Amino acid sequence: MSSMINTNINSLVSQNALSQSQNSLATAMQRLSTGLRINGAKDDAAGLAVSTKMSAQVKSINQAVRNANDGISMLQTAEGGIQEQQSMLQRMRELAVQGASATISDTDRGYINTELQQLKTEINAVADRTKFNGQSVLTGSLQTTLNDTNATGADLVVGDTLTTATATSVTAVDVSGAKAGTTYTFTSSGAGTITLTNTAGDAQTISIVDMTANGSQVLNFSNLGVKVTLQATSAGADDTAADLIAGLTAAADDTILTEDGSGSAQLQIGADSGAGNTMSVSFSNTKIDTAASGAAGAMDTLNTGLATFNGSSTTANASALLTAIDGALSYTSGLRSTLGANMNRLSHTVSNLEATSTNLSAAQSRITDADFAAETAAMTRANILQQAGTAMLAQANSQPNGVMALLQRL
Repeated sequence: MSSMINTNINSLVSQNALSQSQNSLATAMQRLSTGLRINGAKDDAAGLAVSTKMSAQVKSINQAVRNANDGISMLQTAEGGIQEQQSMLQRMRELAVQGASATISDTDRGYINTELQQLKTEINAVADRTKFNGQSVLTGSLQTTLNDTNATGADLVVGDTLTTATATSVTAVDVSGAKAGTTYTFTSSGAGTITLTNTAGDAQTISIVDMTANGSQVLNFSNLGVKVTLQATSAGADDTAADLIAGLTAAADDTILTEDGSGSAQLQIGADSGAGNTMSVSFSNTKIDTAASGAAGAMDTLNTGLATFNGSSTTANASALLTAIDGALSYTSGLRSTLGANMNRLSHTVSNLEATSTNLSAAQSRITDADFAAETAAMTRANILQQAGTAMLAQANSQPNGVMALLQRL
């Protein structure tokens, strides 16, 4: 066996082994300290890229969960206000029934009228006061409306007569549940059916039937939040479903344009952009006011009935007021039903998002989190190798001393 002092191969081997065990020990200690298997790109470049994308998605989904829960709170706020308004409407009905009876005097009906007018004032005050994060939810400021200002000849508006179905006109276009700042387009989808599609690509196909003289039908695109009411004239000939489809898809009336701006409340309930990740919620006006101020038809009718009774507190006007109050109760009940349906939808959204977040977090954990059992074993192994390497390095460094023993014998 040769003896050299310039190059100590055993020492170099021991140093290399000691360096590797030190790196292994440092890696194990870092993973045990942070709880992460990937602490830098060098640990797993591909795994880091995948986990970073997953982390962004999980955080976005968790925020969407908070958005959806906030949306539920917003809807509950509105529903609570309407519930109180309905309590006052029920008291109004009770008073109207009392006022419609001849068993009380005109003076007594005057007292009834005083309370009715106070209840009207308070119903309007509740609408003004009911806000969520500073936004009014019962005054119609968060309600999608038709964009009449920018409407062109191609847009369907109230009063239009369908070009092909000349005996049929549009008497109402309800977009309260639609997305604001969106264009909806009618297309033909086959015999007896018509499709409405918005600019985001969401579409719904429904059936359409023939129209007879004086007949009417509502095209309810419930998934898109759009309702179109058609009315046939008394003198017109029957219009077939094919005529109606041709009229709605003609260039003159094939689009519906909604207002851009505050409009309805747009809820971001998904982690991405595009269809299925947003939800449009419309909060209607519940004030007893005139239609010119944006009030709904039922509330406008009630406003007229209250004004009439205020001017002349008679049994006949009290009886007429009953019908108006019933209309307002029906209108507000419909609003509460819609709010409840939206709350139920958002509850399912939250459940789905939470399940998705849990599953993605589990997948990310398998990529990035450290296995403490494995890392503890790795650290123990590295510690032992470190001690053994140090001892062997000392032995390797002492081997050249044998050359000195040879030289001393000369």
